[in-house]
Amino acid sequence: MSAPCDVVVVGSGPNGLAAAVLCAAAGLSVTVLEAEPEPGGGCRTQHLDLGVPLMHDVCSAVHPMAVASPFFAQFDLEARGVRFGHPDISYAHPLDGRPAALAYRDLSRAVGALEEHSERDARLYRRIMTPLVDNVDVVRGLGLSDVRSVPSAALSPRGIAAAVTLAGRALQLGTPLWDKNTDAPACGAMLTGVGAHANTPIPSLAGAATALLLGTLAHSHGWPIPVGGSKAITDALTADLAARGATVACDVRIESAEDLPPARAYLFDTAPWTLTKVFGDRLSPRYRRAIRRFTPNNGGVAKVDFALSEPVPWSDPRIGQAGTVHLGGTRAQMARAETETSKGRLSQTPMMLLSQPTVVDPTRIGPGGHSPLWSYAHVPNGSTRDITEIAISQIERFAPGFRDVVVGSRCIPASEMSSHNANYVGGDIAAGHVSLYRIIARPVPRWDPYRTPLPNVYLCSASTPPGPGVHGMPGVHAARRLLRSRFGIDGVPDIGPPASLRSGDP
Repeated sequence: MSAPCDVVVVGSGPNGLAAAVLCAAAGLSVTVLEAEPEPGGGCRTQHLDLGVPLMHDVCSAVHPMAVASPFFAQFDLEARGVRFGHPDISYAHPLDGRPAALAYRDLSRAVGALEEHSERDARLYRRIMTPLVDNVDVVRGLGLSDVRSVPSAALSPRGIAAAVTLAGRALQLGTPLWDKNTDAPACGAMLTGVGAHANTPIPSLAGAATALLLGTLAHSHGWPIPVGGSKAITDALTADLAARGATVACDVRIESAEDLPPARAYLFDTAPWTLTKVFGDRLSPRYRRAIRRFTPNNGGVAKVDFALSEPVPWSDPRIGQAGTVHLGGTRAQMARAETETSKGRLSQTPMMLLSQPTVVDPTRIGPGGHSPLWSYAHVPNGSTRDITEIAISQIERFAPGFRDVVVGSRCIPASEMSSHNANYVGGDIAAGHVSLYRIIARPVPRWDPYRTPLPNVYLCSASTPPGPGVHGMPGVHAARRLLRSRFGIDGVPDIGPPASLRSGDP
């Protein structure tokens, strides 16, 4: 039997790799095991030939959380050669027969664009977003915390005021108060479309919190797209691990505890249900019952990749400048579609998210001028439907003639999303139900959600706080606890790039 290493990480998504980087930087021997042929989890980019060969992102495509993440700020992606393209319009929200609502990165410009709809829309959006953007460090700190500690930015009088403002805005947007008392339809559609990233019924406090966090980043850090695709982030993480002597082994599937190599500690970047499969009755009955109560989202996603001969022919041409587009119409229309989805019915006008990478990344344009278009549609969890036609119709609703520029397409139904990432059960890319309660009690209601009943086994996936997104913070929070409790290492090790990995160095 080989000598045990210090830490084995199961799963190589951004959280697993972040945890591995911290452990390796602390001087521990680290092995990362990945079931798929390549690392990255949902942060991968692959060549697909959909009539023309192009690079398509497998899951995540746009990365506001990466550029806002405290982990990636210390890791310093830019110094490692990762380049981000920042669209002038972070996201666009088309509306039927009207100009689109446009979230320019410059907040004052976004407010000016809303004046095309009404003074009420512009005034309300400014009132909601200005104090949050002015205190982005507080919003970011709260949104990416372990939900067990108060970030330092929120401890000052100004930070406390910003936190109170954030809570008040979430109550306004995430409850029926908005629909009863707010006459600002473009502003409402804009914020609701951002909240739909949480894939919850509308209204919901979890969706409102998501909208305010991502909305704040839209006017501060931006919603950037990595040049070359999301794989650039994964490549930087795995290069760092290699430089520190860590091992990343792919095509290694862990089905039981017997499959695990010997190690002093284990970090699982997996859904918690994997723990019950691997360890079975070695976990306490109470913990297993708690895990069973943590279920996948009722809503899943189906992904449709498109190859286009020309840019999308948007009715409002300015949408072509946006890196991200939310398709759902008005707040009421989105609420109906999300309600249908949560009840297990497939909407014919589902909430959709699109990414247009070539807006800021010309390297993704094919030799014949073709370009990839990334899209998700919200569907019932586990749906087996190919929703290509539904997706095309929903895009054509705001871009007449879209069908004519489609060269090829591929649909991954919700039921098959787990075929490339086992954490996405039934198409649940959030790795577990999202609600206000489940933001706190994720995946179980305990003070340390990263620890399991097994003293050397920790969970570090998006199923733990602060939840989904390419920010690495569940991995950071779990690894810091593991380093302290299992190895007696306090503080945060230096994870900045060694000289050999800095961009421009030989």
